[in-house]
Amino acid sequence: MTVRQAFDLAGRKAIVTGGSRGLGLQIAEALGEMGAELVLAARRRPELDQAVAHLQGLGIRAQAIEADLGTPEGVSTLADAALERLGHCDILVNNAGATWGSPAEDYPLDAWLKLLNVNLTGLFLLTQAVGKRSMIPRGYGRVLNLASIAGLRGSTGEGACTIAYNTTKGGVVNFTRALAGEWGPYGITVNALAPGFFPSKMTQATLDEVGEEIKARTPLRRLGDNEDLKGAAVLFCSDAGKHITGQILAIDGGVTAI
Repeated sequence: MTVRQAFDLAGRKAIVTGGSRGLGLQIAEALGEMGAELVLAARRRPELDQAVAHLQGLGIRAQAIEADLGTPEGVSTLADAALERLGHCDILVNNAGATWGSPAEDYPLDAWLKLLNVNLTGLFLLTQAVGKRSMIPRGYGRVLNLASIAGLRGSTGEGACTIAYNTTKGGVVNFTRALAGEWGPYGITVNALAPGFFPSKMTQATLDEVGEEIKARTPLRRLGDNEDLKGAAVLFCSDAGKHITGQILAIDGGVTAI
């Protein structure tokens, strides 16, 4: 197998949650460019339609399913529809997520539960469904979770206070490791990307306030851009990464190295 063949995704079927914009759409572009057929999932139909039109304009086969991954019913609906449309799933990218800022002592319970449901429970239920119904029976799969450098460390409380986000992303980190151990014998790899700060709808308020400070504390003196996750995502989702599992890769300009 040549290196080009190892990274080739022609014939692979992929589900990308939170794929209508931001980091999810960036990863969808990368997988589609390498030949994968895509189903994008998100809550808002207009954004999904725009994303699908964008991808199709690049020659990528893509379709959309509107789904709320914060509820078991939404997850079940997505799993049923996606597997019906694709036939099976080779690649699952768990990117959908939410955040909420508040000091820990005042953190509202409804916000805490929302983040647990979207960032952890929905991720678990969808992975479970896709694994049990498609990947395990076929003896092949690539699961790529989106964690965060916020899940690798705590914070001082200066700036945004995101205790639930940090906690759930820390859960994604060890979910990745634990599932890699369980599902390795089935030929399924499970890895995670841990992005640093990338401009997005979720991070915009923080970057407006302290973006220059964040760049100054980053060894590469920059934020992530619209290309920076693509290579790593293709590595983990292709045969080029067939002997990599249970790993968490920080893509953060060096922030966690110092």
